[in-house]
Amino acid sequence: MKKAQVRRGTETMNRNDMHIKDSGGSSMPPDFPVDIVLPWVNGDDPAHKARLKAYITSEREDDRPDVGGEGRFSDMGEIRHCVASINRYAPFIRTIHIVTDGQDPDLEEYMRDLFPQGHIPMNIISHQDIFKGYEEFLPTFNSRAIETMIWRIPGLSEHFILMNDDFFITSPLTPQDFFLGEDTICYASWYSTLAAKTLWALKLKRKGRRRISFKHSMVNALDLLGGGRRFLYLGHTPRALKRSFFEDFFSRREDLIVRNIRHRFRHEEQFNSQELFYISEARQGRCVVIPPKDKAIFIMPSKGRKHIERKIKAFGNGEGYKFGCINTLSEASVADRERVLEWLKDFETRNSPPSR
Repeated sequence: MKKAQVRRGTETMNRNDMHIKDSGGSSMPPDFPVDIVLPWVNGDDPAHKARLKAYITSEREDDRPDVGGEGRFSDMGEIRHCVASINRYAPFIRTIHIVTDGQDPDLEEYMRDLFPQGHIPMNIISHQDIFKGYEEFLPTFNSRAIETMIWRIPGLSEHFILMNDDFFITSPLTPQDFFLGEDTICYASWYSTLAAKTLWALKLKRKGRRRISFKHSMVNALDLLGGGRRFLYLGHTPRALKRSFFEDFFSRREDLIVRNIRHRFRHEEQFNSQELFYISEARQGRCVVIPPKDKAIFIMPSKGRKHIERKIKAFGNGEGYKFGCINTLSEASVADRERVLEWLKDFETRNSPPSR
């Protein structure tokens, strides 16, 4: 088969030169297995609520939506649609590793009903498994801490994809949507570091603290690598990663593992581990950057019915889109939640599952 033709561009960044690849062409199917890692929590579980309450400090982390508010742990059943979409549109996946704190989303029967001819194997992974040797930092209620450790899943494939439970796939995918040979595809847009830091500094403080932002964790990762005038603003899409990168990086910088996992709740000093990977790969010329616009639909049901209907209309039959994300569904009204879930179910039923 013809090897991918990838357009290359370069950007001089003083001592932080980056050789950036933009998307283009196709590639030979990779001859390696690909797993999916899917962190999940059921915030309605009484045991989880009790653990959470026991670790709330005088900082009142549960009163800050960006740190430990209920919305960070709510479960509206999105994981069912997420895993169903993986089976439907990415049957090349070897295993789905669901990372939980001793919980089980109980998906087996649901998947058997949807996919009677067989579904992708699911593996329940405990926080204890990936924090082995670092148990003093458990329990954790911090997704960035968990994401820092997922590369330690026993038996995880070298090439894997990180998804959130509010992500879903909307059209047939192949491994080349994530990996082009040994290059990794990153669905992101370049963003000014100065602009991001300025916006962070201008944020109004609430109870003496600024709201922790998605961008801020990416800038922190860039700064760990020496800085730069641009960083990759990651989209709300699945993220292709390599286990060996994290194994090698953290074997040399174990201090950064501790820095990122010592906070039981989100903290402004934390870095985004995926950004760390993509910036490092980009500087080695091994990152294919694809802007997520027109590839992913992002819905925030909390913005109300007009926003929901506008997004659904824009999505249409899903043509051209690869991914979707329904963010903070729990913060929407009951009626709006039902509308979104009804739309998701209708979309699923209009697309018959393939044989595995």
